[in-house]
Amino acid sequence: MTAKSKIIVFRKAGTPLQMEECDIPALKEGEVLVRNEYATLCRSDISTYLGKRIEKSPTILGHEIVGRVAAIAPGVTDADGNPLHVGQRVTWAIYASDPSTELSRRGIPQKSPDLFKYGHEQLTPESTLHGGLAEHTLLRKHTPILPLDESIPLSVGSIINCAISTVVGSLRLAGELRGRRVAIWGIGMLGIVACAICRERGAGEIVAIDINRERLALAGRFGATRTCLPDDKALADLRADVTIDYSGRIESMEATVSSLDIGGVAVWVGGVCPQDKVKIDSEMVIRRLSTIKGLHNYNGEDFREAVSFVSRCWQKYPIAELIHDGFPLSRAEEAFRYAIDRNPFRVGIRC
Repeated sequence: MTAKSKIIVFRKAGTPLQMEECDIPALKEGEVLVRNEYATLCRSDISTYLGKRIEKSPTILGHEIVGRVAAIAPGVTDADGNPLHVGQRVTWAIYASDPSTELSRRGIPQKSPDLFKYGHEQLTPESTLHGGLAEHTLLRKHTPILPLDESIPLSVGSIINCAISTVVGSLRLAGELRGRRVAIWGIGMLGIVACAICRERGAGEIVAIDINRERLALAGRFGATRTCLPDDKALADLRADVTIDYSGRIESMEATVSSLDIGGVAVWVGGVCPQDKVKIDSEMVIRRLSTIKGLHNYNGEDFREAVSFVSRCWQKYPIAELIHDGFPLSRAEEAFRYAIDRNPFRVGIRC
């Protein structure tokens, strides 16, 4: 008798999620079957649910996931070349892509032409179990996989493969942080984690900027040395070495550029939904020798460093407090409504 797995199917915005069953396929070369333990709802999941983002559908949403190895094809190892074991708790990258492609060799595997992206693939009879809102995930060949220490809370482990890895990637683009003034727009999950990692990397000043006063108050526990509302007049004279936008707001992205000191770097991460164009003063960019970089997802080294950060620091910073833990897989629809109505940093679902 073929083994089955429950999946939560998203078809289009405004249509209820449906729990269905699918067959668990036989493993192919390079694949690993994981029994999902926990998933969190990322803002991109919510944007898709609301119709602000258009994904291939039907689909299984959810790409912040942690689980245990249930079955392994012969010869599959983790990203460090170590054997995997049934029952082992693991985390994995949001993508699978051939490491031999040109973009992968350039350190951009998340844009490889053969990209397979968890939580974003179309559900078909031939392709299933590729999202977190399911009992299982079938990890495809060339997925970076790393073990996760049993002491790390499931809720914290789940955000490694999107939020934390993306933050690490954005700080890689920002360059050296030790002694630098860093300004962060958007103190959601990415922004507040960025405060902590900037602190760990020795930033001299960490300025957190958001419209939500409660989140600004919390940012201090994650390493922020100063907080501002976006309309704070002091921002006009900020002159930061590094600015990062995780909010995706046009005004914030514009502010990241105008707030740079000479030779500074602005990194944009949050603006991944269609919206109006960003206006930039080209003369200011040129005269200040400014650099603007964009990041979408992350690479294998970012993922590895994200796992390392969580392993070292999950007890140092109250990350688990940011995640509302309260929904089983059968109540996924309710979890989305809670995320939309209450706007916590993350909502967790036990799979």
